[in-house]
Amino acid sequence: MNKAIFKQSNGMYAVNIVSACGVFTPEQFAGLGQAALECSVFRLKLTTRQTVVAVLNEEDLAKLEARLSALGLSVSPYGGTVRAVKACAGNTALCQRALGDALDLGIVMQEKYLGRELNKDVKIAVAGCSRGCTDPLCADFGVIARGRDSFDVYIGGRGSTRKPLHGQLLAEDLTGDEVCKLFEHVIDKYSKLAQPKERLASTVARVGLGEFIPPQGMFAPKQEQSDNEFLAFISGKEEA
Repeated sequence: MNKAIFKQSNGMYAVNIVSACGVFTPEQFAGLGQAALECSVFRLKLTTRQTVVAVLNEEDLAKLEARLSALGLSVSPYGGTVRAVKACAGNTALCQRALGDALDLGIVMQEKYLGRELNKDVKIAVAGCSRGCTDPLCADFGVIARGRDSFDVYIGGRGSTRKPLHGQLLAEDLTGDEVCKLFEHVIDKYSKLAQPKERLASTVARVGLGEFIPPQGMFAPKQEQSDNEFLAFISGKEEA
């Protein structure tokens, strides 16, 4: 796994810094600013992937990395890996339009999968409603909330290219746990079916979406889930 540290045209280096889907605590934000001062960072730049790029001289790289670790931050992985997850502010505490807790799910997925080694970079995007502020249809694995703990999943999207491509609907009305289970299924299939250095979008186009459809029985029938929720409610065990 490579680290996202790139030499710039001016001879300095850009370090791509990952937080929890773009969320910082005040202590982390203040600490990053202090670390930037101490490491003679030239500029800090927000990215479209909800990360922060620090531009600095080569001799200060190791010092900055050490400071990031102490703050609970890290350098983003890059090259044949699961990249930093994009998740909108979609949850009941932050966005009035949110249908489901996209931010919470995005953070969970990043904690579980960030840096997982794969055939090619895989990008995940999670949105709290169909407005899709995080461009889930242009991600390798795009998730869109449709209700409380209910998400639709699209795969094979591709952005940041001259030939952008929308993902295809793979599964509907999944819980957050089921989304993670489906992601495991998709990357397992991708690892087996992809040609060397082939992006997921190209693999889906070559072998067909059907190869990635989850097998019957992978997820519990929704009626069964509804019955369980009803039984929990009448027994007084439903969470507040």
